[in-house]
Amino acid sequence: MTDDRRAQLADALAAVRERVAEAARAAGRDPSDVGLLAVTKTWPASDVALLADLGLTAFGENKEQEGSAKAAELADLRPDVAARWHVVGRLQRNKARHLVRWAHAVDSVDSPRLVDALEAAAAKAADAGERVEPLEVLVQVSVDADPERGGAPVGEVPDLADRVAGCEHLHLGGLMTVAPMDVAPEEAFATVWELATRVRASHPGATTLSAGMSGDLEAAVTYGSTCVRVGTALLGCR
Repeated sequence: MTDDRRAQLADALAAVRERVAEAARAAGRDPSDVGLLAVTKTWPASDVALLADLGLTAFGENKEQEGSAKAAELADLRPDVAARWHVVGRLQRNKARHLVRWAHAVDSVDSPRLVDALEAAAAKAADAGERVEPLEVLVQVSVDADPERGGAPVGEVPDLADRVAGCEHLHLGGLMTVAPMDVAPEEAFATVWELATRVRASHPGATTLSAGMSGDLEAAVTYGSTCVRVGTALLGCR
């Protein structure tokens, strides 16, 4: 069964990489400029281990408790793999102190209070010897400003990016977005690309634009995404 699953994942990974490459070439971009984050939420650590065997090292989780357990299990299954774990779901501030012990990045920061909570938690973790490097942060952009979906409204993003950049124990990596259901992906990603360009003008190190998932990654790559987050097209339907 493990061999069958490995073959299934290998085929899916090859197909996703080809989609990314085709979209990048069509946009006049180098396919190597677009990274792949495997969204492994709800899938077992055994699948993550197989993806690591296939060369992936970046994995996304929604929930702190599941991510923490999975990171620990992967470390046992593949002790030689230098995995990087991203939190991609909405995050409660009270989870920050636990998250900073295992996560390398939080891709869904959308409020000043969450920035402050992560900075305080990362500072304590550094003092305790639980972290060496700053916690990477992406500011999540909400194109339609729907409070139920998470993300900061477009007009609030520059100030929020400034706040992250001013933190000693956080690193502003760039922006993240999810295209709303009622907005064409091309329109949403074009808006966020323009915003990302503005943020980079003030913070040259904020080079990441995480946009695009299984159903709309081509549009995201067209509009400058440097990281696509893929779950279903890679691992299957949950």
